[in-house]
Amino acid sequence: MSASEVSGRSGYKTIHDLLEEEYNESKDTNVQSSASHQRTTAGSNSLLETKELIKIYDERKVVDGIDMQVKEKEIVGLLGPNGAGKTTSFYMIVGLVRPNDGVVLFESNDVTRTPMHLRARLGMGYLPQEESIFRKLSVHDNIMAVLETMNYTKPEREDKCHSLMKRFGIDKLASNKAITLSGGEKRRLTIARSLVTNPKLLMLDEPFSGVDPIAVGEIQEIVSQLREEGLSILITDHNVRETLGIVDRAYMIYEGKVLIEGSRDKLVNDPEARKLYLGERFRM
Repeated sequence: MSASEVSGRSGYKTIHDLLEEEYNESKDTNVQSSASHQRTTAGSNSLLETKELIKIYDERKVVDGIDMQVKEKEIVGLLGPNGAGKTTSFYMIVGLVRPNDGVVLFESNDVTRTPMHLRARLGMGYLPQEESIFRKLSVHDNIMAVLETMNYTKPEREDKCHSLMKRFGIDKLASNKAITLSGGEKRRLTIARSLVTNPKLLMLDEPFSGVDPIAVGEIQEIVSQLREEGLSILITDHNVRETLGIVDRAYMIYEGKVLIEGSRDKLVNDPEARKLYLGERFRM
């Protein structure tokens, strides 16, 4: 059964339904009230939810029916050994990989086949693992480059840029070229850039990769603060201890399925999780 069939049978709206509603809302405020009611009829209090995600490569199910959710103001980890399907699951949520079956829901709307740039407009922010900054531009100009794509006046762009730089402690580096920054400073810059679009959900791909221990602590503090400010966070990272140190819940993926889901303590103390992934000597 295709994702569109799942959507139709379950009552979830596709992105085409959503865009049509938004068009009608701009013409008629009465329609706005009706559409707002319809968007909440899916019966889930999750900001993000996946249902029966499947991905097949070379006739092999690398992801085999992943169900997961992220609620508002929640930090959720997506963990698992190499080849378990963790990264593929994450990329299907982000929009980099299209599933063979299943649905991805954001605010109860079906975004399974929605391009990444439209997901961003809906409030799904993405921080990639690879360096996404302009290395030859200054810190200030890196943020302004993203702000230029937004519907702000020039003074508003400058105000928001300086606000973001100050918020992440990179205001004194405003004129420094990005190539000269440390790993932690680059990570703070990329997080600042990802917040330009005012996302409701921030999806972090290996945020602790390539940074020193001090910077890891700083990033953990930033992520926790973002949650306190109202954002939901989804993290996938091979640095298990650092990830489990800040999440509210985590999903452990093994052989394409969710092996275990729950709090940090639940995962750390689960015999199967220790045997197959964490190791018997793992300690927080």
